Amino acid sequence: MKRNIRPRAPHRARRGRLLKSGAAAVGVLALTAGLTSCGKANPYYSGSPNTVTLPVAAWAGSEANVAVAKQVLEKKLGYRVKTLQMDEPVAFDALNTGRADAMLEDWRGVPKKEKKYVEELKTIVYAGEMGVTGHIGWYVPTYFAKEHPEVKDWKNLPKLKKHFQTPESGDKGQLLEGSPSFSTYDDAIIKNLDLPYKTVYAGSEAAQIKEMQKRAAKKEPFLTYWWTPQWLNSKIPMTEVKLPKRTPGCDKVASKVDCAYPYTKLAKFMNKDFAENGGKAAEFLKKFKWSTADQTQVVKWMTIDKMDTDEAAAKWVKENPDKWKKWLPN
Repeated sequence: MKRNIRPRAPHRARRGRLLKSGAAAVGVLALTAGLTSCGKANPYYSGSPNTVTLPVAAWAGSEANVAVAKQVLEKKLGYRVKTLQMDEPVAFDALNTGRADAMLEDWRGVPKKEKKYVEELKTIVYAGEMGVTGHIGWYVPTYFAKEHPEVKDWKNLPKLKKHFQTPESGDKGQLLEGSPSFSTYDDAIIKNLDLPYKTVYAGSEAAQIKEMQKRAAKKEPFLTYWWTPQWLNSKIPMTEVKLPKRTPGCDKVASKVDCAYPYTKLAKFMNKDFAENGGKAAEFLKKFKWSTADQTQVVKWMTIDKMDTDEAAAKWVKENPDKWKKWLPN
């Protein structure tokens, strides 16, 4: 679930998934910057052959993916799993240097890094689809859409701005955002569509969810950057505001984006050395592919039912042997 475009994921969830500050991100970048792509073997190859390192992004879907993978890797295949909390841009850097082995949910939100590491340096390889399709967009609570069905078309947002004004947005309508680390085109979309709106960041996915829940409890209107799949949608039904239809290349230049976000088949990436020499762990992670329904179930246990993350993952593994056994190495 997410979200950087993350997309970039949606999922992007989190999901809620593990928020990190800009300072933390800078710290990781500083660490990885001093390493070359071949100058540091990842833990799998540096005397700890049973260790697999996986990044966890700041949303619940990513956390659920890694938690289930960890359960199988540790309980069924005998590995030790180390997790690193970082979003996609930093995770790509970590995969490049070998500090991390595999990223299990990428919303294809950092195309420049993907091109650099996958196509040019070839230090990272595409490892298949995650099995979940994510979508980012602008959403309003369904109770508001029922009262004002015209909100479903972006062209009507100017005349509806009074419903979304806040002290933070002034005389403009507010578009609620989550974490500044999420990759979004929203400022460009607002500018290029000449909309009287302003992006206002809650600071994290958790803070964004808290704000949405507070407003929903009072049946107050709000417009927010949001995504599917997302566990909160089962608690607060959301309706998408349709942005202009996508055309080829409409989001190629970030500052010129004036179209809707894509539907994205969430992807997996691996450090090349790990993909080629990671043994059973690499084989398993390449095969790991589950459905939106499976991910959402684990996220529901983690968020709505307040289960411990590892407990939720263990429950899913116990109840779904027919699924995860297909992911095991031959």
